[in-house]
Amino acid sequence: MAYESSVPYRAGTEGYTSFRIPAVVRARSGDLLAFAEGRVSSAADSGTIHLVLKRSADGGRTWGPLQVVARNGTGTAGNPAPVALDSGRLLLLQVHNAAEATEDRIRRGRVPPADGRRVRLQHSDDDGATWSPPREITDQATLPQWRWYATGPGHALQLRHGPYAGRLLVPANHSTPPTDPRDNGTEPRYNGGHALLSDDDGATWRIGYRDSDTDRSVAPNETTAAELPDGSVYLNSRNEAPSAWRRVDAVSTDGGEHLTRPFRPQAGLTGPAVQGSALPLGDRGGLLFSGPAHPSARALMTLRSSRDGGLTMGVPPRERSRAWGRTAHTVTGLPAAYSDLVRLDRDSVGLLYETGDFSAYSTITFRRIPVEEPT
Repeated sequence: MAYESSVPYRAGTEGYTSFRIPAVVRARSGDLLAFAEGRVSSAADSGTIHLVLKRSADGGRTWGPLQVVARNGTGTAGNPAPVALDSGRLLLLQVHNAAEATEDRIRRGRVPPADGRRVRLQHSDDDGATWSPPREITDQATLPQWRWYATGPGHALQLRHGPYAGRLLVPANHSTPPTDPRDNGTEPRYNGGHALLSDDDGATWRIGYRDSDTDRSVAPNETTAAELPDGSVYLNSRNEAPSAWRRVDAVSTDGGEHLTRPFRPQAGLTGPAVQGSALPLGDRGGLLFSGPAHPSARALMTLRSSRDGGLTMGVPPRERSRAWGRTAHTVTGLPAAYSDLVRLDRDSVGLLYETGDFSAYSTITFRRIPVEEPT
């Protein structure tokens, strides 16, 4: 079967050295909005970085001109976490920091708070054609002791089922300082995951669940979330701990306020340490997950599916370590890294992902992929 692909972003073009960190949502108009970090002078994670956007009116087959959504002077505006509200309004959560505030320096506590990770929010009421100036929400979204901080990256959620319908949920992560002052604070065990919640369409925010330092084999980092038909939220996270488990997952049944259990290893999703994306399928508990499937390298972008909300692949309980084992679609055998999924229609999804012939960061590519609803 031939799959339609397009390339909205290519490194070394349109005034940017590199494009990283894809996120995609479908606007009320049906247009697709593909966000990314436009890295101006280098491919590094810090420096002068803009949040940029391209639009597709034909389901990702072609893309319009590049639009700069947010700048932070000579510093960084990054980690896009967009969400399309039922009202039609689009929200874009993001994180800003000074150009010289590298992740290492922030984790070590060597950056003043004003130059460190600041959480900001923009909105659009015209399907992304224009955007409000970034609004500071750091005091609502963080705790004073947190150092490193990131929203998403990837699409956020507005819950649509159950008693918490309408709530906004943004997966995020943070790091905490060490208890031993002789420690520099850069160890993976200081990573933690949390959610940002809003019950008034983004006017105000609060911190929901927090999960950090529950076990030395688990250190949640970049997290993706998917709402299940019963209103519960499935959370799947990159694991930064030096263990055999590269993915960890959890579930919330109260709209992201708490977890039913801490993040635990998800052995059925093999792959390297990397961000991934989850997307619900239909009303029977089906889920898709996108991410590299190579056990150690950022390569072999693959869609894998679960038919029971991420628990198992419908196999007997004694074989539940095979959860997520079914490959729904092998996207590419080439290098590949970050990705984000979006529902296009009943029969297809879109995947926005980093890939290239010899480097995972040469392009951000979009692919239309047919899917089957769980039966």
